[in-house]
Amino acid sequence: MFLRQFKYLVAVVEEEHFGRAASRCCVTQPSLSSGIKQLELELGVPIFLRGRGQRFHGLTAEGERVTNWARRIISHCDAMKDEIKSMQKNLHGSLRMGAMPSMSPVLPVLLQMVREEHPGVAIDVHFIGNEAMKLGLDNFTLDCALTYIERADLGRRNVMPIYTEKLSLLVPDVPQFAGRTEITWQEAAALPLALLRPSMHERRFVDRVFKKAGVTPNPKVESESILHLMFQVQFTELSTIIPTHFTHMPGLHAGTKALDLVDPVMSQEVGLFWAEGETVMPMAGVMVNVAKQLQKTGELRERLGEKAESHKARKPKKAGIIASDEHKMHRQSA
Repeated sequence: MFLRQFKYLVAVVEEEHFGRAASRCCVTQPSLSSGIKQLELELGVPIFLRGRGQRFHGLTAEGERVTNWARRIISHCDAMKDEIKSMQKNLHGSLRMGAMPSMSPVLPVLLQMVREEHPGVAIDVHFIGNEAMKLGLDNFTLDCALTYIERADLGRRNVMPIYTEKLSLLVPDVPQFAGRTEITWQEAAALPLALLRPSMHERRFVDRVFKKAGVTPNPKVESESILHLMFQVQFTELSTIIPTHFTHMPGLHAGTKALDLVDPVMSQEVGLFWAEGETVMPMAGVMVNVAKQLQKTGELRERLGEKAESHKARKPKKAGIIASDEHKMHRQSA
């Protein structure tokens, strides 16, 4: 049983074609097929459903299990190499990270520290939903994930709270909002709004808060891009809901202002997730160490506009626990 056979297997499953898998592995198609056949003979089970040509016809039940093990073995071999390089202060490779779109302004702070400490590490960020994050962590195509703690159904994972996300209403800087610093959810629902698509976690959270406030918004524009919605506010009469940290990172567009959303004040705790186990994989460990440094100094929370004292009193929480009292009330009333 050789590592290259596992790589052949994973390549076929991901490419769904034996010819493309062989090209990806830089071998001939007969060599790849022979390697997989030898693996089947050694294990004593068929891995693939058989059919004509080089097309992929699917995996047997045993093949599914072997593929899961193959991904794990390949990942651990890569991690071993990374750890040795790290011991030599020469860590190279790719840090693969999943994140929610609303977290894009926060990532530069985290990733800059990674680059400074490990200049040989390339960073690959995927803005995806929780289901895709869970799949990526399960099949070792992601090293870690940054997402909301309460509703992250990512299975058994280590988690570290990073910051608390509150919400603001971004409005045109016009006389209608002059002198105002806050607005209720009921008032916001009556305005012409641009919102994220209903399929996105952030939008579902917002809809639950509107429902809690006893109102239903009627958005005029929907998009998967928060940045696009901010441009809608800058150049049209529409308003949108943004994470409050967008007012600091990247900052507000000209001609717009942000109002705190109140009655109720809601927040979501954002955390870093990585695979559970006695040993932290080197690439995940890089991100965990950076997060710990930021927790210790409070730098990230301060840059996001949170009060300096808030991080000092905060204690790590288990997945599913929300920081704010308002959010606890929301969970109980849901």
